[in-house]
Amino acid sequence: MELFELFAKLVAVHSPSGREKAVAQVIADYARPYADEITTDVMGNLFVHKKGSGPRLMFSAHMDSIGLVVTYLEEDGSVRFGKLGGVVPESVQNTPVRFENGTVGAIKVHGKADRKHLTLDDLYLDIGAGSREEAQAMVRPGDTAVYATSTVKNGKRVISPYTDNRISCAVLLKTLEKVKESRNDLWFVFSVQEELGLRGAKTAAYAIDPEYAVAVDVTGAYDWPGAPKTGSAVLGGGAAIKVMDSSVICHPDMVKRMEKLACEGNIPYQLDVLTRGGTDAGMIHQSRLGVVTGGVSIPCRYTHAPTESIDLGDAEACVDLLAALAADKF
Repeated sequence: MELFELFAKLVAVHSPSGREKAVAQVIADYARPYADEITTDVMGNLFVHKKGSGPRLMFSAHMDSIGLVVTYLEEDGSVRFGKLGGVVPESVQNTPVRFENGTVGAIKVHGKADRKHLTLDDLYLDIGAGSREEAQAMVRPGDTAVYATSTVKNGKRVISPYTDNRISCAVLLKTLEKVKESRNDLWFVFSVQEELGLRGAKTAAYAIDPEYAVAVDVTGAYDWPGAPKTGSAVLGGGAAIKVMDSSVICHPDMVKRMEKLACEGNIPYQLDVLTRGGTDAGMIHQSRLGVVTGGVSIPCRYTHAPTESIDLGDAEACVDLLAALAADKF
C-alpha cells in the first residue's frame, strides 16, 4: 500500500484522543506481517516489536487526534461541547463533524458572540435536531466528534484533517515494512493521549526502558503568508530533524547521528527548531534514568485546523531516515 493510501485509510478511522482502539486495529493489521510481536497495555498503547540482539531503540508516533466531546444538549436541540486537545475556536467555524455512530453536524457560532474574541463557549454543534428530545436520540454527553473535512492530494501536497498525527503513523508503518534486518531491538510504539498531555508515551517508555528513542510527529511549518516565525521547518524541505521544542531539547548525539545518516543516504532534511508545541519526546527523554532521545517530524501547515497541509516528499524522506537509523549500529 502506498504511503498516501495508507495515510488516508488511517484518517478515515474515528479515533479522537481517548478513543484510539479503532485506529490501533488498523495499524496492527498492517504491521502484523513485519512484526515478531504485537501487544497493547492498559493505557491502549500499541507495541510492535521487531526483535534484535542490540540496544533497545524505541520509535513513537501518537495515534490519537484532537476532537470534540458532547457536554450538554440545549432545549432547542443544539449541542454544546468541550475540547479534546488543542481545538482553536477561530479555526473551526462552520467545520463539518461526524460522530462514531454516523451522526453528522457542523460547528456554528452563537449569534451574539464576539467574533473577534471567540471562545469555545461561543460555539455549538448543529446536528439538525429541533429539540432536546430529538438531539438525545442522536447523541449524548460523552460522545465524541471529529472533523469531517476531506483528504485530497495535489501532486505531492496533501490537504487533510488529522495529518497530526496519522501521517506519522503511516510513516512508522512504512519504516517497519522497509527494515528487513536490524541489529537493534526495535520497538514501534503507537501511543495514546498525546494531545492530552503525552500520557501514553510516559507509560510506554517506562515499560520498554529504551536506550535510544525517536518521537515521530508533525512540526509547525510557518511558511505561509504572514505566519509568525515560531519554527524553522518548511514544506518540501525534507525530513525535519528536531533540535528542540517546548517539551524537549534533543540529545546532541542523536541529532548528529541523524544528520550524518541523511547526508550519507542523500536524504533531504532540515533542522527543526520549534518554540512552542511538543511531542512524545517530552516524556520519553525523562523516563527512568533518562533516554537518549531525538525527533523526526513532517512539516505541517495550519496544525490542529480542519485543513492541515503537508508534503508527501517530506514524509517519504522521514521513512528513509528512520529506516537508516533503525539499521544503524549504536
